[in-house]
Amino acid sequence: MRILIADDHALFRDGLRSLLMAQGHEVVGEAKNGREAVDLARDIKPDLVLMDLQMPELDGLEATRLITVDMPEVKVVVLTASDEEAKLFEAIKSGAQGYLLKNLEADAFFEMLERARRGEPALTPVLARKLLQEFARPAEASAEEPLTIREREVLELMVEGVTSNRKLAKRLGVSENTVKFHVRNILDKLRLHNRAEVVGYAFRHGILDPPAR
Repeated sequence: MRILIADDHALFRDGLRSLLMAQGHEVVGEAKNGREAVDLARDIKPDLVLMDLQMPELDGLEATRLITVDMPEVKVVVLTASDEEAKLFEAIKSGAQGYLLKNLEADAFFEMLERARRGEPALTPVLARKLLQEFARPAEASAEEPLTIREREVLELMVEGVTSNRKLAKRLGVSENTVKFHVRNILDKLRLHNRAEVVGYAFRHGILDPPAR
């Protein structure tokens, strides 16, 4: 994979770069703050960004939001020392493909990267359990216009990490223009502005629960 490292600690970047390259990955860029991460992601178009959270100028959460909205084909995996649940929830709502702690063993780390490469959530069992518990809370009442069956299918794929129009169209067997139409309807109905907000909304409000039969 072509990987961009975003972390404000030079020694950590050096060690991570060596580890990734030893496993055959290509480190195509390094950023020492969130603003650099966004700019480099736009210029380089890496397959994946390993994003720290605590960085100057622009923090990792905001950088993740910007990258996932502007470049949905670029996967972002948070790599942080913080195990705060609030940070985990916010990172996933911001569009991150995964959330990994820096004390992870190397084998588990590369297993998670492979999951991210395949478009699967990159979460350890402990963090996945926390996430499920949070999103399993009763949904808030909503007066928004209900989504159609096809719109729910689009939303489910977006939550799984399939966010580009091309990939959505391929998975659904429709044209990219049709996908754009459905995404626009979802945004309008939920009164949201971008795909990252849609995914976060879906988690918070439980709108992907199967409809009653």
